[in-house]
Amino acid sequence: TAGFGELPGFWLGVEWDNPERGKHDGSHEGTVYFKCRHPTGGSFIRPNKVNFGVDFLTALKNRYVLEDGPEEDGKEQIVTIGNRTVQTVGFDSVIKRQSQLNKLEDISLRNCAVNGAGDKGGIARACPHIRKVDLSRNLLSSWDDVIDIADQLKDLEVLNLSENKLEFPSCSTSLIGTFSALKVLVLNRTGITWAEVLRCAPGWPVLEELYLGSNNICISERPVDVLQTVKLLDLSSNQLIDENQLFLIAYLPRLEQLILSNIGISSIHFPDAGIGCKTSLFPSLQYLVVNDNQISQWSFINELDKLQSLDTLSCVRNPLTAGSKDSQTTRQFIIARIGQLKTLDRCQILPEERRGAELDYRKAFGNEWKKAGGHQNPDKNRPNEEFLAAHPRYQFLCQKYGAPEDGELKTQQPFILKNQLLTLKIRYPDQLDQKVLEKQLPDSMTIQKVKGLLSRLLKVPVSQLLLSYESPKMPGREIELENDQQSLQFYSVENGDSLLVRW
Repeated sequence: TAGFGELPGFWLGVEWDNPERGKHDGSHEGTVYFKCRHPTGGSFIRPNKVNFGVDFLTALKNRYVLEDGPEEDGKEQIVTIGNRTVQTVGFDSVIKRQSQLNKLEDISLRNCAVNGAGDKGGIARACPHIRKVDLSRNLLSSWDDVIDIADQLKDLEVLNLSENKLEFPSCSTSLIGTFSALKVLVLNRTGITWAEVLRCAPGWPVLEELYLGSNNICISERPVDVLQTVKLLDLSSNQLIDENQLFLIAYLPRLEQLILSNIGISSIHFPDAGIGCKTSLFPSLQYLVVNDNQISQWSFINELDKLQSLDTLSCVRNPLTAGSKDSQTTRQFIIARIGQLKTLDRCQILPEERRGAELDYRKAFGNEWKKAGGHQNPDKNRPNEEFLAAHPRYQFLCQKYGAPEDGELKTQQPFILKNQLLTLKIRYPDQLDQKVLEKQLPDSMTIQKVKGLLSRLLKVPVSQLLLSYESPKMPGREIELENDQQSLQFYSVENGDSLLVRW
C-alpha cells in the first residue's frame, strides 16, 4: 500500500509464521488491506526491512561452493564455506566433492531464504544427482515452487519442506508434479490439509515415509489408491485427530510405523476383535508411538494386544504412566498385557523381564480373579466377563504359569509386593567346599545390596560377584540377575528358590 493516514510511503503487509509477532489481522482503521489466518498475525513493515530470498542455485552456491584465496607455496589456501573462512592445506577429498555441484547428493539449505527454483533447467544442469534435500524453514510459498525444483532432480529420494507456509493444489486438475523416486517427504508445519495430502499423493508413487506433524490435520476420508506404499506415517501434534479418524488409515497395507504423539487421544477400540482375538485393522503395524497423550485407562493398553504385528510401543508422559508412583510396576503391567511386545519405551524386553512381569501381574490380580469366579481347578475356573474384559490375557497367563496358589495371594499387596521376606538357599556352584546357607531377604532388596551382603559374608569384592537363581518350578534353568538396580521381586525370585553365587 502507498501509505495510510499519518504513515506516508510504501508499506508491505506481512503475516508472520508466529502470530505473536503480529499486531492485527491485516486491517487498519477499518480498512482491510490483506487477510490473515490469525487475528494477531499481521504487520505492516517497510520494504527495505524485508528479505525476499534467493533462488535454489544461489543458496546452494552460497553454502557449498568454495572460492580459492591467495596461495602460499602452492599448498595453503583460504576457502569460504558459507560465511566462514577456513585455512586449508591442499584440498581434502570431501571438500573437493562439495566444491563440485554436479557431484552433490545430500544437501541442507535449511533457513537459507530459498524462494524458488530460479532459471528454468538451471538446477538440472548444475546438480542433477542430488538425492536428499533439506529445504525446511525457507520462503517457498506454493506447491508449484516445490514442483519446479523437484522436477529437475530425478533422483530425489528425501525432501524436507517443514516450516514453509505452502499453498497446495486446490482441485484435482491442478498440477501436482511427479516425484518418481521420492521415498521420504517431511511436511511438518506447512499448513497442509488431509484433502490436500490425498490430492498430491498420486505424485508420490513409491513414498515410504510421510511426516505431517503440527498441521491441524483432520483425517476426513480414507486413502484410496494412494499412500499404499507408505511404511511410516507421523501425525504428531495434530490435536483434531480422534479415534474414529484413525480407522480411516487402518487399511493402509504396508503401514509399519505410526507416530501419534501429542494428538490428545485417550481411547482406542477395535470392534472387529473380541477378547483374545486379533483385529484385521492395521495389519502391518509393528511400531506405535503414543507419547504425550491423555491415556489414563488400562483398556487402551488391552486393545493394543489385538494388533497382530505390534512389537514396539512408546507410551511415555501419559496420565497412566506419568501419574504412577512406581514406573517399574507400570512397565511390568504393560508388558504383561501386550503379549508380543519386544520393546517398550525404547528399552528391549528380555525373556527374563517378560517372565517376571507376567508372574507379578498374575499375582497382583489373583484375588480379584478369584472373587470374579476364577479357580485353580480348570473345571471350576469361570471368571466373569467383567474381569475378562479388564484382564484379557489373565486366563492365558494361568495356562502358561499355572493358576496362582492361595499361598501366593495371601501375601499379595495391590500393585506392588513390598517387603515380603523370601527364604532363599545360597549356593556356590564353583566352590563345592562352601557350605549351603539359608537366608531370609526382603523381595524389595536390590541385586546391588544382595551383592554387598554376600561380599561381606564371603570376603570377595562386589565387582567380582556374579549372581543368578534357580527355581524348583523351572528345573534345570538358570536365570541371571544382571541388573544391579533391580530388585529380587523384579526377577520374580520366590520362596524356596536358590541364589547361585560365582566369582
